[in-house]
Amino acid sequence: MGEILSVLMFFGIIAVLMLGYPVAFSLAGVSLMFAGLGYLFGAFDPSNFSSLASRYVGVMLNEVLVAVPLFIFMGMMLERSGIAEKLLITMGRLFGSLRGGLGLSVIVVGALLAASTGIVGATVVTMGLLSLPAMLRAGYDPRLASGVICASGTLGQIIPPSTVLIFMGDMMSGINARVQMEMGNFAPSPVSVGDLFAGAFMPGLLLIALYMLWMVFKAVREPKSCPALEVTEEERKDLGREILTSLVPPLLLILTVLGSILGGIATPTESASVGAVGAMLLAALRKRFSLASLRQVMLSTANTTTMIFVILLGASVFSLVFRMLGGEELVSEFLNNLPGGKLGAIFFVMLLMFFLGFILDTFEIIFIVLPITAPVLLMMGVDPVWLAVMVAVNLQTSFLTPPFGFSLFYLRGVAPGSVSTRMIYEGVLPFVVLQLVAIGILAAFPEIVTWLPDVLYGP
Repeated sequence: MGEILSVLMFFGIIAVLMLGYPVAFSLAGVSLMFAGLGYLFGAFDPSNFSSLASRYVGVMLNEVLVAVPLFIFMGMMLERSGIAEKLLITMGRLFGSLRGGLGLSVIVVGALLAASTGIVGATVVTMGLLSLPAMLRAGYDPRLASGVICASGTLGQIIPPSTVLIFMGDMMSGINARVQMEMGNFAPSPVSVGDLFAGAFMPGLLLIALYMLWMVFKAVREPKSCPALEVTEEERKDLGREILTSLVPPLLLILTVLGSILGGIATPTESASVGAVGAMLLAALRKRFSLASLRQVMLSTANTTTMIFVILLGASVFSLVFRMLGGEELVSEFLNNLPGGKLGAIFFVMLLMFFLGFILDTFEIIFIVLPITAPVLLMMGVDPVWLAVMVAVNLQTSFLTPPFGFSLFYLRGVAPGSVSTRMIYEGVLPFVVLQLVAIGILAAFPEIVTWLPDVLYGP
């Protein structure tokens, strides 16, 4: 009976979330209801809830998770300092004289903002406000312009420092240790956030390369869809100075933050602290720093951080009830009996997450699905770093998939009336295909993910 209740609870939570109820309260509330039903049928012992207190205290005392609000603060501060705006203008002048140059500049700026802010919504909105009108004035196909802006804005999901990778690193660390202990390995190799950052680095570059190749293809095959931009002689004169003042400072900040993590010089939390201070210094240099702006950034950071952590706490209730009802054994049995063995199980989990991405947010998916499926896959011998990066790339696609992709909503909110919702949907479809191609490449060549962590931290 408990296993039946666990399955009903999983689909019940998805149904409640689709109705629009708050995520954290839906996770905890529905789980408590099914825990009550489990108690009535003798399948759940309420004393199991006593372990939640230690779980919550563990979250609050977890030093790794302190990096989350610090990276969010860094991103918010950089976004408000006008650095994104200046980067877009400078890169547009640098590449704009080429066919497809504006599209290439949007991809490059999206990658730089991903590595410096990691905030998908802010990146898409900023580029939508600044780049989309410029691309439309230059004669770009609205579909291509919309697609490249939405896709480039989602790079913050995979390119470090990504808050999703931080949470998955923490989750994978605990899951991997538990699985290895169950398999008799009492000295398992630890999985850290630094491992995931290193593992995600090359896949991030792969996605950037695929996006840029698509823009080059469109420029060659359909030149009218992405014409060159006229750059005046006066703008060319100031280009060197603008590159120095607009591109170099955020690049130095990115190199400092990521280099210290990947080089093993500092922990993600320590590097996030450096990034937060560096973002304030850059804002001060651009004369965009004030007590009022600091207060706004702090409030935005607190709101975003609270939302994520409350979801995590609600998901802890779900994971506990699901496991105690026998759902974990049911999932293990189901995945182990799938045709194709390990490959079949990985394919099913990736497909499940892909379709859930149509209706659920990234954090909702990783907090609900990953604790259920990751232990089984790791027990099958799947590399934890490769699995986490594959999940991150897969869930990045959820930002682009119509009809509920969040990037589509962000752009729709700032796009002019001449760009219809249908145009935005049609524009992102080629980039969804590119995402799936990237997932296929990473599945065929897992060394793309595991090579850098092995070089930096050893096998």
